[in-house]
Amino acid sequence: MEDLAEEKIKWFLGMARRERQYPLGEETSVADALAHLNLLDDGQPTHAAVLLFGRQPQRFLLTSEVKCMHFHGLEVRKPIPSYQIYRGTVFELVDQAVDFVMSKINRTVGTRALGPQAPVEYELPREAVAEAIVNAVAHRDYTSNASVQVMLFADRLEVWNPGELPTALTIELLFRPHASIPRNPLIAEPMFLARYAEKAGSGILDMIALCREAGLPSPEFRQSGGQFIQTLGRPRVRATEQATEQATEQVTEQVTEKVLHLLRALEGELSRGQLQSALSLTHRAHFTNVYLNPALEAGLIEMTLPGKPRSGKQKYRLTPKGRALVVQL
Repeated sequence: MEDLAEEKIKWFLGMARRERQYPLGEETSVADALAHLNLLDDGQPTHAAVLLFGRQPQRFLLTSEVKCMHFHGLEVRKPIPSYQIYRGTVFELVDQAVDFVMSKINRTVGTRALGPQAPVEYELPREAVAEAIVNAVAHRDYTSNASVQVMLFADRLEVWNPGELPTALTIELLFRPHASIPRNPLIAEPMFLARYAEKAGSGILDMIALCREAGLPSPEFRQSGGQFIQTLGRPRVRATEQATEQATEQVTEQVTEKVLHLLRALEGELSRGQLQSALSLTHRAHFTNVYLNPALEAGLIEMTLPGKPRSGKQKYRLTPKGRALVVQL
């Protein structure tokens, strides 16, 4: 039980209550919450409990990590321009992997004609990217020594996970209404309750519809060497855009992609909550530790009320150094 993080369970209970009207509240004890989710075996946490709420899940299931790679070309070639290995709970793995992809792809910012915040559109729908990664994390074979791999190429996104489709499903059936048959039901249920996944078997159909609505080709699915592979096609990338991307990485090699993502989203003065919402991030601690604090420490953003860091009226804005970097980008 000591290997589980109580704060992660409380976060989940709060999310489940808000998203699905889950009957248990944040005041529920750890033991009662685990029992209600069928995550105890003779009083001890199951592997699913560790994957969902563990302090260090990879201590017990080493290959439950997610490997994310970004290639400028169309194939796997070394050296890999950007390679990250993410560890944590299944919720944290999904958030980090989705964030990796969204920080690497192109985006356009509209005008404020219809509201106070300028709309942002990515070349790949965020919901489709998240669905592919959630599928891989929730339905992978956790007895395998392989890890989930997220690979972004110039023309496509590929998400690989160890495991085969259930015998009742075929690739062809994925393109039609079909039953939800989770490989790991004890993981799938909490992910559903936190609205990371759906139970109706509609996730892949939603992914297909989102890609078509965005003018992208329909996602592709295949089995190869014990791996289930999901492929989302990107818009055609021109050579000049690739050259610009490589130059940008060289200029900003001392600044993380997460911080750059924050700088691009920071227009005018925004509160922590507004910034987190603009980046579509749900974990406050992840946002603070990976985005906000590094940007502050690098002198790229500043507080509007530096003498009152915990003020409820605190907002953040770009420093001259931060504005210069945004212009350079």
